[in-house]
Amino acid sequence: MITPSEIQSVKQRYGIIGNSPLLNQAILVAMQAAPTDMTVLITGESGSGKESFSKIIHALSLRKHGKFIAINCGAIPEGTIDSELFGHEKGSFTGAHEARKGYFEVTDGGSIFLDEIGEMPLGTQARLLRVLENGEFIKVGSSKVQKTNVRVITATNVNLLKAVEKGKFREDLYYRLNTVPIYVPPLRERGEDVVLLFRKFTGDFSEKYHVKPISLDAQAQELLMRYAFPGNIRQLKNIAEQISLLEENREVNAQTLSKYLPADTTRLPMALGSGSSGDHIDFSERDLLYKVLFDMKKDMNDLKKLVLESYQNGGINSSIMQKHQGLFEDMDSGFSQKENMESGPSYQVPLVLEAQKNSSLNNDDYEEDAIEDIIHEEDDNSLSLEKKEKEMILRALRKHNNKRKYAASDLGISERTLYRKIKQYEIE
Repeated sequence: MITPSEIQSVKQRYGIIGNSPLLNQAILVAMQAAPTDMTVLITGESGSGKESFSKIIHALSLRKHGKFIAINCGAIPEGTIDSELFGHEKGSFTGAHEARKGYFEVTDGGSIFLDEIGEMPLGTQARLLRVLENGEFIKVGSSKVQKTNVRVITATNVNLLKAVEKGKFREDLYYRLNTVPIYVPPLRERGEDVVLLFRKFTGDFSEKYHVKPISLDAQAQELLMRYAFPGNIRQLKNIAEQISLLEENREVNAQTLSKYLPADTTRLPMALGSGSSGDHIDFSERDLLYKVLFDMKKDMNDLKKLVLESYQNGGINSSIMQKHQGLFEDMDSGFSQKENMESGPSYQVPLVLEAQKNSSLNNDDYEEDAIEDIIHEEDDNSLSLEKKEKEMILRALRKHNNKRKYAASDLGISERTLYRKIKQYEIE
């Protein structure tokens, strides 16, 4: 039986910070599965630390003296992934100037960690299934069957059962991989672990930059624990580094901390706590969709307030327009604010409002038409999911100077998904 002290020893060895029950349960299952040769499927959001669990399993296994290789299936182009994993013979395809050993041949007797297994092409999935069932593989361009003895550990941030239903993942492979499921909880499910991790990161950065460590007051700690952290541990580490480097006052309060937490990030609907991979959503694209829907909901709520206030005040006057000017900032026929705000804002009135001056309609007819026109205009500008998704991708790319790796992390999707979206929207 594994004791709490043994779990704590593993945490210290691999630099795992935290004491949440979900985290301890994940470590316990990893320690129990390690001495066996059973395949393990690690599920959890991007940035939650799944690779650390693969290292724990290998280090505590009978294969600990063999090789360990971690492969990101989502980062390997579809045309070369078979060659990377299983090797190829000389002349088997254009550019194959010499024979090459694949990862399954190189790690014979060791362990291989396949991250983002949900991104693996269907043809490669069939080859992987043969390795798992018979320990056999064939190099690209060869007809010779080779043997390998490799422990396979996999991880994913998508719902593989949903992928099976959509025909994107083999059902037989899913059940072969899911022999031992391990659920790594996201940061928002780990309670006070967030504060402990923040303290660890800021302590490391204080040594790196030779500055005094950052400390959070009680309200700042509460704010940190309430935040959703869609980027999980990676995002928390980036925030800790920014604060350590930029803040002169080393005692940080909630107001200061809030400047480093993106305001438009909301706790998204998630399936919580069961630990089964079937209970988790596709984190790569569905998170992005939820963000778009929340933005749309906010725009519509603002529009309702504007229409209600204009109706109650007998028309849209300057004070109402000033209060709701943000609603019209990216509308082609929107208000254009002049430089001197203090002397009273001046706006270019949309055509639907200008028509009120010369209209022969009575006030009730006008109000109904105006409301309908405004809503139609809002629909044209805000209710396109593709437009919103494209805007968010462009914003992330600009923020990170077109570095796709960091933009994908910020959006909560894989680099492969981001690359596909860039091609889909023809983004330069």
